[in-house]
Amino acid sequence: MSAAEDGRHVLETGRADRSVWLMKCPAMVSRSWQSAAAPSSTSDSSIPNPVVAKVVLSLDPVHGDEPNALQFKMELAQKDGGNTPKSYSLNMFKDFVPMCVFSESSQGKCALEGKVEHKFDMEPHSENFGEYGKLCRERSNKAMIKTRQIQIIDKDHGVLMRPMPGMVGLVPSGSKDKKKVAPVKGSEVKRTRRDRRELENIIFKLFERQPNWALKQLVLETDQPEQFLKEILNDLCVYNKRGPNQGTHELKPEYKKSAEDEMQLG
Repeated sequence: MSAAEDGRHVLETGRADRSVWLMKCPAMVSRSWQSAAAPSSTSDSSIPNPVVAKVVLSLDPVHGDEPNALQFKMELAQKDGGNTPKSYSLNMFKDFVPMCVFSESSQGKCALEGKVEHKFDMEPHSENFGEYGKLCRERSNKAMIKTRQIQIIDKDHGVLMRPMPGMVGLVPSGSKDKKKVAPVKGSEVKRTRRDRRELENIIFKLFERQPNWALKQLVLETDQPEQFLKEILNDLCVYNKRGPNQGTHELKPEYKKSAEDEMQLG
């Protein structure tokens, strides 16, 4: 029984000692290489892997011990148009986590392709800064253009735009800024004034229930504007500024007596 038949995977390690470079390149360079490596009907079958770039190594023999004595430069082989830079600097890193490169074929075979010996960051060479800057500006301007579509709705009478019952004051579910609707406070409710004589009778009836009332309680009980209610309370009541009933109103003595007399007559 083979290793594939019993469920085990075989890893080919014939190229495990091969030196591999790991390089971080701009997205436009990666797309250019992928298009160059894509199979086409006019490609030469005798060249399975087309040349996409070449690396130029520069060594300063006088200052060989200095860090910048060894420099890498990459030249792209493509002759495509546009402002895509052709020359790039390769900044080498020596301190990085040891890594290996693996591959998997379309048949599911895995192989160890080599060990990463050098790691590079790829950036446009100084001689191409002008072209690269122009390319970045073009990309930014293109990203700022917003394509809006206008759709004409036939046989629509604005039904979907009319507020439905129970939707007043609600925020649409699709809105990005979902704000909570603040509840309307009692003092902000618009109230209609009653006839003064009628309101006085209501107040006397309330003070028969209990001798002391706070202003907010009376507003809720009478459903009257606060300022209008204050004017009548100033004529009928005394406001307790201290004592056990502090902050409440009670009837003036003369109104208390008349109310008691009415109760006795009743």
